[in-house]
Amino acid sequence: MKLPAELKPESVVAICDTREQQPLDLAPLRTVSGTLDTGDYSLQGCEHIVRIERKSLSDLIGCVGRERDRFDREVQRLLAYPVKVLVVESSWPDIEQGDWRGSVRPEQVIGSLLGWQAAGLGVHLVGDHQRAGKHAARLLYTVARRRYRELRSLISQEVGGPQTE
Repeated sequence: MKLPAELKPESVVAICDTREQQPLDLAPLRTVSGTLDTGDYSLQGCEHIVRIERKSLSDLIGCVGRERDRFDREVQRLLAYPVKVLVVESSWPDIEQGDWRGSVRPEQVIGSLLGWQAAGLGVHLVGDHQRAGKHAARLLYTVARRRYRELRSLISQEVGGPQTE
């Protein structure tokens, strides 16, 4: 069996949860819809390894406020995965400014983000929806490439040497 030396991004298939309201553009990765038990994005064949949860700023405010209990359960499920990330379509300055309606204060949002990070959930504030797509695609590709290299190594050990094209 010969495997290419490197995995091309176009060969990677990302899964977008069917309930995702504003799907990210994950190009150059290929994307399929599927039902994920937690998170919004994963990788075909690596569903047990990686999960990405995407939140707009307004979604995040809801998760800190009225939907806190539900989102805390989501975070607990995400923590079961080796690679788990919350990608937020906002920045620290936007959150510190607190320019939104409602009773949730910036300090509450910052405290929640830091608490989730301390629990082991990666929190990536990427700025906007377009950057979120690029960031998520790059993260998924990095996980896929690492897994591909691990599997290539196992295959080459079994057959007695590197198997590349």
